[in-house]
Amino acid sequence: MAVSSDAEPLFVAFKRFSVYGDTKASGRELTGKAWAKLCKDCRVIDGKSVTGTDVDIVFSKVKSARVITYKEFQQALEELAPKRFKGQSKEAALQSIHKLVEGQEPTNVGVTKVAKTATVDRLTDTSRYTGSHKERFDDSGRGKGREGREDLVEHTGYVNAYKDAGTYDSKVKDADK
Repeated sequence: MAVSSDAEPLFVAFKRFSVYGDTKASGRELTGKAWAKLCKDCRVIDGKSVTGTDVDIVFSKVKSARVITYKEFQQALEELAPKRFKGQSKEAALQSIHKLVEGQEPTNVGVTKVAKTATVDRLTDTSRYTGSHKERFDDSGRGKGREGREDLVEHTGYVNAYKDAGTYDSKVKDADK
């Protein structure tokens, strides 16, 4: 396997894509989803000579488990290089594919941006809510969750048949206040 002298930027790209979108990722292995994203974002997939299917097939070939290591990642690039750069020699194709991937990082294409307009601010300002909607939020504007949506009754009682908390006398005294 030919290892380029500038394998460091390649490893940086591998590490960035391996941890992208996965909080539990260690950065030492790449999932199939991350591999496909890497190939798409780095323009290894061109839609003509290399497609998403080709990328998936190469991933299945080189993987030893459900993920690929950095060494297997290099093998996968080595397999895709001649297919992506057809007119070049094997070494030149490998160098070209390394140049596509080196130093790259995941892009956030298609991520929804938050709309900041006066209308949205007015509709989401909980201090202006009235009636039953106002009861769903505390003083800071945070939602109360289930407590704000439903009347929760404690089923602990002083008397067996009386299932609300406290005694009848204390209920009557609280009502009189």
